[in-house]
Amino acid sequence: MSLLDIALSVALCISTVITVFIVTLPSQFVPSGSRNNGPHEQELGRQNGPKYDNDTKNKDDSSVQVVVLGDIGHSPRMQYHAISIAKHGVKVQLIGYLESELHPDIVTNSLITVVSLPAAPKSLQTGSRLLFLLLGPLKVLWQVWSLYYALGYRTKPSKWMLVQNPPSIPTLAIAQIICYFRNTRLVIDWHNFGYSILALKLGNNHPLVKASEIYESFYSRSAAFNFAVTDVMAQKLRSQYNIKTETLHDRPPQHFQPLTPEERIAFLTRLPETAKHAHEIVTGSRKLIVSATSWTVDEDFSILLDALVAYSTEVDHLPQLPKILAIITGKGPRKEPYLSKIQQLEKDGCLTNVSVLTAWLTPGDYATLLGAADLGISLHTSSSGVDLPMKVVDMFGTGLPVVGWSKFLAWPELVKEDINGKGFGSVAELQSLLGSLFSNPDRLKRLRDGALQECNHRWDDEWNPVAGRLFHLVDDQPPK
Repeated sequence: MSLLDIALSVALCISTVITVFIVTLPSQFVPSGSRNNGPHEQELGRQNGPKYDNDTKNKDDSSVQVVVLGDIGHSPRMQYHAISIAKHGVKVQLIGYLESELHPDIVTNSLITVVSLPAAPKSLQTGSRLLFLLLGPLKVLWQVWSLYYALGYRTKPSKWMLVQNPPSIPTLAIAQIICYFRNTRLVIDWHNFGYSILALKLGNNHPLVKASEIYESFYSRSAAFNFAVTDVMAQKLRSQYNIKTETLHDRPPQHFQPLTPEERIAFLTRLPETAKHAHEIVTGSRKLIVSATSWTVDEDFSILLDALVAYSTEVDHLPQLPKILAIITGKGPRKEPYLSKIQQLEKDGCLTNVSVLTAWLTPGDYATLLGAADLGISLHTSSSGVDLPMKVVDMFGTGLPVVGWSKFLAWPELVKEDINGKGFGSVAELQSLLGSLFSNPDRLKRLRDGALQECNHRWDDEWNPVAGRLFHLVDDQPPK
């Protein structure tokens, strides 16, 4: 075979690959005002990428894809986004993993379509740092294909794509590619920084952490706009990444509500985890504390367990102090080791005045549990220092005061010291707070009164002026 024949064969193969690639490109979103354009104009649109103009408030054009590269049921903020968008009569495609129960308003809303992503094989999941370096890239390749296929071919083209970050790898890169091909506007909802979470596993100076930070910074610039969960995070994004960002604080949705005394008694009597102690909780001889967690590395539950052991000993010497029922809700990778530790503490007689239970509740029962509790506990330590635990917002929605780990920059944005909660930075400080609050009913009531004030400002009150404006769903111009 001559060199000319080889060159022609290679050229034919390349031409075939390019043709197949172009023919199989994901379909584009075409605004109603442009749907009569001919193929020449549409091809120009594809070549030039998406156009970001202030074109229309026509809700037929305002379809939105909400993307979570994680369990949708464990992503309440993204579910609230979808619900708020649908309230304005706009169709939503909610894309993510289906591993737990969804919010009832997601399931029953005909405007919301849930598109499930296939879970990665269990063989690619590990808690080992060494195996993570080997299996991590393979898992990313799996996620790349499943996410690309879902966003490009299993869903209809939308005007907007709202993406949760983290995880940033590979979400941001795939989202940018799909938005370019489909003429879609990308909006990133920053819950934290992906590289800071990776640093918890690998250390701040690991090359992969540094590469992840560069990646996150680079791809964030492709977004038309960004939301941040705190003011300090928004400031960091504007100053370090130079991207358009507005704060969209977490606020409790309507199903988190305070309980009447009658509702509280009925729930405590019904719930299996509290039924045994319902009378003690109602009379105040035992206090109900609640902590929600995903059992991840950014929450150290040994702090709470050590404080409860110390409190139990304190009750032996001060019998006027109430006993405690502590309920820890949630699922996650580090749950089993802590369950073993709790069992060992009980076996050793270290928790004679404290009962520690774990529970996995429906969204409705979880909201009611918070309303029935005496005190909420947050152990979120913040890998970046600029994010906040949404669980505290939920607690405030029911009028539940909170004590939480406060040694990070964003904490004062959420908890007002001595008004709706208290912060701590050690086991001793948490034990001291439990003792002082439970021995002084007036002090605890003052915090509860402050938490009840937080009930007046809900998710839609925060969402409409920020996200509603951006998506052209309310009568105002989008953020600049």
